[in-house]
Amino acid sequence: MRSRTANWFECRIKYEKTMEDGMQKKVSETYTLDALSFTEAEQRIAEEMSSYISGTFDVDDIKKAAYGEIFFSDDANADRWYKTKLDFITIDEKTEKEKHSTVTYLVQAGSLPEAVKNINEVMGGTMIDYTILSVAETKLMDVFEYKKKEQDAKPEFEA
Repeated sequence: MRSRTANWFECRIKYEKTMEDGMQKKVSETYTLDALSFTEAEQRIAEEMSSYISGTFDVDDIKKAAYGEIFFSDDANADRWYKTKLDFITIDEKTEKEKHSTVTYLVQAGSLPEAVKNINEVMGGTMIDYTILSVAETKLMDVFEYKKKEQDAKPEFEA
C-alpha cells in the first residue's frame, strides 16, 4: 500500500460507448484525479480520457473530493475503490477529554474485506486510536495521480 495526499477532484464524464452487441449507449463515469484547480482538473481529465475514449465526451461535473488521503494497492486484482470513514480518537491535553475527528479515505482493493484489511494495515503502523465508521464501494472507475512531465523533472537552470 502506498498513500498520497493531494488536492483531489471527482470528475464525471458522459460519452457514447460501443457495447459488446455493437450498439451505442450513453454512459456516465466518475473518475478522481489530482489537480491544483477546477480548471486544471478539467484539462487533466480531458487529457487522461482522450487515450481511452475514441469519440467525443463531455465533462459533466467537477467537484472537490474530501479525501484525507488515497491508499493505492499494488495488487493486480484491486480494481475497486472504497470510501472509508475513520473516527480518530485523541485526548485534549487541556481538558483531558476524548476528542473525535472524522476523516474520509479512498482505499483501492479487490473486495470489501480487502479494503478493511488495507486500511487496518496502513493505520496499524501509526500510534493513532481509530474506529472504522464505514466502508462503502464507490462507482469510481479510476484514480489518476499527478505525474511529473519529463520537462518538469529537469532543473530550470543548469549550473
